[in-house]
Amino acid sequence: MPTEILMPALSPTMEEGTLAKWLVKEGDTVSSGDLLAEIETDKATMEFEAVDEGVIGKILVADGSEGVKVNTVIAVLLEDGESADDIGATSAPAPEVAPATEAATEVTPSGAAEKAAPPAPAAASGARIFASPLARRIAAQKGLDLSQVNGTGPHGRIVKADVEAAQPGAAPAATTAASAAPGSVPAAAATVSSGPSTSHVIAMYEGREYEEVALNGMRKTIAARLTEAKQSIPHFYLRRDIKLDALLKFRSQLNKQLEGRGVKLSVNDFVIKASALALQSVPDANAVWAGDRVLKLKPSDVAVAVAIEGGLFTPVLKDSDMKSLSALSAEMKDLASRARDRKLAPHEYQGGSFAISNLGMFGIDNFDAVINPPHGAILAVGAGKKKPIVGDDGELTVATVMSCTLSVDHRVIDGALGAELLQAIVDNLENPMVMLA
Repeated sequence: MPTEILMPALSPTMEEGTLAKWLVKEGDTVSSGDLLAEIETDKATMEFEAVDEGVIGKILVADGSEGVKVNTVIAVLLEDGESADDIGATSAPAPEVAPATEAATEVTPSGAAEKAAPPAPAAASGARIFASPLARRIAAQKGLDLSQVNGTGPHGRIVKADVEAAQPGAAPAATTAASAAPGSVPAAAATVSSGPSTSHVIAMYEGREYEEVALNGMRKTIAARLTEAKQSIPHFYLRRDIKLDALLKFRSQLNKQLEGRGVKLSVNDFVIKASALALQSVPDANAVWAGDRVLKLKPSDVAVAVAIEGGLFTPVLKDSDMKSLSALSAEMKDLASRARDRKLAPHEYQGGSFAISNLGMFGIDNFDAVINPPHGAILAVGAGKKKPIVGDDGELTVATVMSCTLSVDHRVIDGALGAELLQAIVDNLENPMVMLA
């Protein structure tokens, strides 16, 4: 029976993508692990590998096709002895999810619905078991009963990885989206339906000159996730002014000493380090919302918003509390550069418990950032500006002051705990030498 090759979900937020380029053509023989195509997701351009072996019988989606929905049939793979004449209903679009399947919807930590993939049922006596020829050969060598193996290929088909992971005589393990690693299954299509309809808005501007800009995958994802975040996360906001004079002086001294190594520390590098250390000082705030529970993280994995054309990325600097300022600076520059080129791998922008959004470099005094689920908080950083303040001696003086706002998920962090976290960040930034201790 011909095997359907489906449009893959190459990132947790991917709902559709662009089939940028086929790397194979009809009639080519492919093996598990061979590259089939280049797929443009909502975040990056990634290569798509074969999970089975056979001959490319028919390509159903052409190069450059945009808006291809996840799980759409994009090509058909033929087994030994099969021909293009065997391709019939197989080449039809993937069927809609039956109502009974929808009952298996799970809620992910980000709040998005995901469909639990039912395990392939054991074949009844005499019924055909769908498995690739390679999987059958490996099963025979290992003495495996294929009826006791769960298939993870298209429509429950047993592939090489399934039989390699199985043990002879082992009962099939239940495989659901809920038990899979975070980010291993595609999020269900999110619908943004706030405000007037498209036709109503267009009608309002009839006769006025305008340019219509189609939404790309990244912009659709940002719209859906931020709408979801503001609607579902109970935000509250904590604000503090931070005196930067000691930090700016210390930074200048360090940059002079590091000049020979080509290192130049930014204020943002210090904010990352200060936040990472604060999460260690206030461990109860180093947490994320996981639907029906809170996960308290041990490491300080800090995400930093990076603006790119048409959207933004939030690459994650893992174990930030353990890294030096110069190491954080180099890593941040590398992640930001590759983010702008859309070359980040999914594991580089997934995870983290805390995020930083810095618009101070654009001259913004202060703002409120939207939490990126499942994070527990995000720090909005404004510009450092000279302001009159009352000094410790009671006299009026001038200092460089930076305004910060901590947006907090009240399900994860209460007011007093959020205030404690923000105070720890302030203490680190106003006493920067402590961060090197």
